[in-house]
Amino acid sequence: MDLKGEYRLAAPRQAVWEALNDPQVLRACIPGCTELERIDATHMTATVVTKIGPVKATFAGEVRLENIQPPERYTITGEGKGGIAGFAKGGADVHLAEDGEGTVLSYDVKAQVGGKIAQLGSRLVDSTARKLAEQFFACLAARFDEAPDQVAPPPA
Repeated sequence: MDLKGEYRLAAPRQAVWEALNDPQVLRACIPGCTELERIDATHMTATVVTKIGPVKATFAGEVRLENIQPPERYTITGEGKGGIAGFAKGGADVHLAEDGEGTVLSYDVKAQVGGKIAQLGSRLVDSTARKLAEQFFACLAARFDEAPDQVAPPPA
């Protein structure tokens, strides 16, 4: 699964960078995230409960930050296991560009799922991933007291 998009956030790039590196902000904004704990500067553990179609699963796993170039970009990678529901693994390249007083956040996600979740079909998995991304960015934008201004919609 590939997912790309851009969002304009009403905050300076440094503030967006800090939010994207704050475990409390991430825990609050990642849909279904029940735990997110920083292990060190580049590693976190996470627990996320999500439902894709008829399958509800609790994923536990690790998150790593790589290719870190503050406050411009990083790559976030991770893998989570959801028991009999399956697994999810992948990564996202995140780039922040100054845009006047705001910031344009662009992302490029590549992910794989396996197990029962993969049997649901790519259309359902992709649409759920897009919905979860929308929820994340709406929450992140709300942190800056503005709704997200979507620059380019994710491909259908």
